[in-house]
Formats: sequence, structure tokens, C-alpha cells
Amino acid sequence: MNHLFTFPKAERLLHRKQIDKLFNEGLSFNLNPFKVYYMMEPTDAEMPVKVLITVPRKKFKRAVDRNRLRRMTREAYRLHKSLLLEKAATVPGSLHIGFVYVGTQKDMAYADLEKQVIRCLERLGGILNNSSDRSSGSGRP
Repeated sequence: MNHLFTFPKAERLLHRKQIDKLFNEGLSFNLNPFKVYYMMEPTDAEMPVKVLITVPRKKFKRAVDRNRLRRMTREAYRLHKSLLLEKAATVPGSLHIGFVYVGTQKDMAYADLEKQVIRCLERLGGILNNSSDRSSGSGRP
């Protein structure tokens, strides 16, 4: 794969309807400092994984802090997404993921944030393995 460490626009979850569906109908788990929403979208097969990264304004009033956390999360995902892409390619459809930063620490070290992103990706990979073992035609893992 030539573009393994890129994060193109096609891999981003951008459409309002898809985002609303992810938050309303998707499953979630907490892994501090993230709440991770996920769902399989059987009709959307243009990319195996689509990701949304958000940091709430309510907890971080200054845009500088929100942007820094979002950039660090995006960078950690970009470098370690291969942990998930191999497993997501075997499942039909597209996996939609939403990383919501729910921690309170605005000056979190990149190494700590990266470890948590890796743990989230490994957990999602395990969920994908379980769902592909049970039934490959289900809409939700």
C-alpha cells in the first residue's frame, strides 16, 4: 500500500447525516480520554474506514487547545491506522468511527495520547474480528 501513512479527505467522516447516524445509532465505548463511537455502514464501501475526530468547545474554551488535541489525535491515528485497516478490509461495507475527546487535561503529552489511540484501534480491531466471525452481513458489529 503506497499511501499507508496518509489521511486523505476520503477517509474523513464529513456528511451530517452520517455523523448524526453514528452518534444516534452507533455503539460506543469509553477509553480515557476518548469516547469512541463506531458502526458498520454496509452501503458505504468507498473507504474501509471513515473517521471523525472532535474536541468539545464546552470543555476547552480556547481554540488553540482544541486544535492541538485534534491535531495530536489525528497524527496518532494517521500513524497507527494500519492496525485497523487490515481487519476492516475483510469486512464488507465501511466502518465509521468517531473519536470524541472527553478528558479534562488540555496539555496531555503526545506519547500518552498516542498510546490511548493505539488501544482504541486495537479494541476496534477486536470488535471487527468478533463481528466478522459471527456474521459478515450484519449492519452493526
